Amino acid sequence: MLAKIRSVCPYDCPDACGLLVTVENGRAINICGDPDHPVTRGLLCPKMAHYEKTIYSSRRLSAPLRRVGKKGTGQFEPISWDNAIDIICSSWRKVIAIHGAEAILPYSYAGTMGLIQRNAGHAFFYKLGASRLERTICSPAKDAGWKALMGDTPALNPTEAEQSDLVILWGINAVATSIHSVLDAQAARRNGARILAIDTYRTPTCDLADEAFLIRPGSDGALALSMLHIFDRDGTLDLNFISSNVIGYEEFKCKILPDCSPGEMSVVCGLSVDVIERLAYEYAKAKAPFIRLGSGLSRYGNSAMTVRTISCLPAAVGAWSKQGGGIFLGTSTGGAFQLNMVTREDFITDSSRLISMNQLGDALTEMSAPPVMSLYVYHSNPAAIAPDQNTVIKGLEREDLFTVVHERFLTDTAKYADIVLPATSSLEHSDLYRSYGSYHAQRCRAAIKPLGGAKSNLEVFSLLAAGMGWDEPFFSQSADDLIELLLNVKNLWRSNSVTEHLLTGEPVMLTPPTDPKREWLTPSGKIQILNEREPEPLPRLLPTHAEQDGYPLRLQSGATPFALNSSFYEQDQLRSRQARMELLMNYEDAEVRQLSEGESVIAYNKRGEVRFTLRITGQTPVGTVVTEGVWWQEFLPGDRGVNALTSQRLTDAGRGSTLYDVTVDVRRS
Repeated sequence: MLAKIRSVCPYDCPDACGLLVTVENGRAINICGDPDHPVTRGLLCPKMAHYEKTIYSSRRLSAPLRRVGKKGTGQFEPISWDNAIDIICSSWRKVIAIHGAEAILPYSYAGTMGLIQRNAGHAFFYKLGASRLERTICSPAKDAGWKALMGDTPALNPTEAEQSDLVILWGINAVATSIHSVLDAQAARRNGARILAIDTYRTPTCDLADEAFLIRPGSDGALALSMLHIFDRDGTLDLNFISSNVIGYEEFKCKILPDCSPGEMSVVCGLSVDVIERLAYEYAKAKAPFIRLGSGLSRYGNSAMTVRTISCLPAAVGAWSKQGGGIFLGTSTGGAFQLNMVTREDFITDSSRLISMNQLGDALTEMSAPPVMSLYVYHSNPAAIAPDQNTVIKGLEREDLFTVVHERFLTDTAKYADIVLPATSSLEHSDLYRSYGSYHAQRCRAAIKPLGGAKSNLEVFSLLAAGMGWDEPFFSQSADDLIELLLNVKNLWRSNSVTEHLLTGEPVMLTPPTDPKREWLTPSGKIQILNEREPEPLPRLLPTHAEQDGYPLRLQSGATPFALNSSFYEQDQLRSRQARMELLMNYEDAEVRQLSEGESVIAYNKRGEVRFTLRITGQTPVGTVVTEGVWWQEFLPGDRGVNALTSQRLTDAGRGSTLYDVTVDVRRS
């Protein structure tokens, strides 16, 4: 029997692609992009083009496992689900009796983006009284920077880029991280637009642009300030737009811009004065310039201020008043679904402590009163992806730390677990998805039955609730129950017709209640260049953390089209296209260190050392080295990955990670 079933890519990508899954006799035999999906338009990235190879990988876990060897060695024996749940719950009761419930810490992020399965553990751990996890590893600084300037103003529709005459892909390797924004840019080019890229090294997205500008890591704000200085100096501002829509421009002009000349900012960002002048001129003369801002630049110590400053550009030239003009950082569709019906914050009885996921290493090795005595990890792989890997692994090696990992594969983190639980893939459970790169949403039902003994997040938390002796009715609901509960609550984002289409599994477009180009949702009702509520009332130049570290090379952890952080390394074909964990270095930097193409090198700083294979290339500017992907330990040339070099330091606002705010030096291994 052959059937075609609609589904959605569950991974942490802004596109949330629509899938068509061909199922024959209960087995998914082909997966392709949905041609009728408003965003996907039939196109999938290389990672999802053969998703069935992930579903049916020989590496899939099929039964619960109990550790029988030393932590980190991956030695386990299979046990039953009943036995696994009993071990977990009895261990937690002991921890709670001795240390209290706050000694238990959940750790999860975005291994799945479905509203049900991603958030399924919140209610359980709230009711348990466990420590709460501050989930800010990705781009909260970007949100904080936007909010400081634009308040709650929603994002414009990203397809508006098609009507622009100048599209700037700023800090976004769209080929690897948002392939459908490339389609929007290419549509604009067919209409006569120029495409520019601004990044820290030459990515495949730079190769698609008409021109690329390579700047020093963390210096994006300096470039934006120099452009604003030039607009003011040359009289290319839209003073009418500023007068009607902006607060604080005069203060900004008088207090900040005099110190932001192209000559001064050139030293910071690494572009010549002539190049900065030309870029500013092209942006100011464009009829409707459009900036697509990525998340990479939000992972530095100055990220929120950087985003806030760049977001001033369309206000300065009045781009918001033009069809096709503006800036797009990503959509926020939280208002479309009453998510607290899933997360159940009302279950919180005491104000349990909040622990940053970016500081897991310190939490596991230094925290007391109480110490973290149990860790429950689901849809994340902190042993590979969390900052300061050496400290994280030191914590995971603790024999007194009871660790449970719910996963599809024996990941780096799972190898340190006491109990490993087999998880479903997105084709094996129901969920509801929303994009953060557009305004579409889609409901999915399971396309195939769970493989082996795999269970979804929601199912496992229901079993754990029963194991803890709870009779709360919430934990007996299915994913479909919760989805329909969410969809049956009316709100301004969804018409009755949109909800009906969602219920049947069709992709739909959500509509913000306010027009982002007609109304600024700030306390003043205007774009707030001056914001007295912020610690820094005006946008200005801030340093990165790494400027104080003293190592000569900036390290960038770039994205690859063939993996997503530490996901997809189970696919041999995708992994072979990356070939090996390389360090990209400029010819001049290699010559100074007398290093040769293809040799084994060690990048190091005070936090650790990581072995790479060297690739000497003109893709990286002098002073910047790059590695792509977050490799599983079994495929590393050494015993540590790139995050042995990253820091637990946080961003200037939003408490985000500073994974790109890293300096190193490199030597022959």
